[in-house]
Amino acid sequence: MRVLSAFTSLQPFLTLSELARATTMTPSTLHRLLGDLEHEGLVERMPDRTYRLGLRLWELAAHTPGAPGLREIARSWLAAAHTRIRQHTQLGVLAGTDVLFIDRLSHPDGVVNTVLIGGRLPLYASSSGLVLLAHAPRTTLDNVVAAGLHAYTPHTIRTRSQLEAALQRARIDGYAVSEGHIHEESRGVAVPVRGPDSSVYAALGAVVPNDGSSPLPIVEVLAIAAKGIERGLRDAYSANPSTPERQPLPGVSARSWDYMTQLRHRERLGE
Repeated sequence: MRVLSAFTSLQPFLTLSELARATTMTPSTLHRLLGDLEHEGLVERMPDRTYRLGLRLWELAAHTPGAPGLREIARSWLAAAHTRIRQHTQLGVLAGTDVLFIDRLSHPDGVVNTVLIGGRLPLYASSSGLVLLAHAPRTTLDNVVAAGLHAYTPHTIRTRSQLEAALQRARIDGYAVSEGHIHEESRGVAVPVRGPDSSVYAALGAVVPNDGSSPLPIVEVLAIAAKGIERGLRDAYSANPSTPERQPLPGVSARSWDYMTQLRHRERLGE
């Protein structure tokens, strides 16, 4: 995991020496681990002798019933919101003390936004993070504060009292706004996306100019999209628990799913 976590969106290709510095492993240990990872397809060695993450990781991630299914369900609503907002729209989920962004759409002329698909931001620093943290267990707040509140700009939340006040506003208002918390020219606006059990599954957010205008028109667009995602989640997870295989994955037609189920049964019977 230390080796795989060394790769980032900004550094997708790393040499052996760069990996050694990032992981604090000896070259001999690292070389052995890279050989094992390459054999399993988890990393790939390039012709210039650098390494990158392997496609096998993407294949494994696509099998999880969590974020990819949510992303499929949310995609059309994310696109609809993006068409109206014409800046940045993004979908984030709780990941420890961070918000992990599983999808985003951006306009070429949009304001500064540091979010990438698969990227993270601390919960306290973004509107999506504030929405998620507002509905997370108290221990998550304790962990966020213990990790430290780094200031990206003079407007970033710096103290526990400021953070608790922002979380209270998010719970009362039903949305969160972060004005200049990561870049002074940008403002984040986010609303919660609730699952079939009414818990907050994700945050749907937008990054727009920090121009002092009312965030309510953005909130309205996001709230409509969030309701659409919530309906999709209810439909996707309303299958009879006794027959889970008859519930198609998001983005798969019912007839296609039935045929794939038949193929799986044949494989089990050795036909």
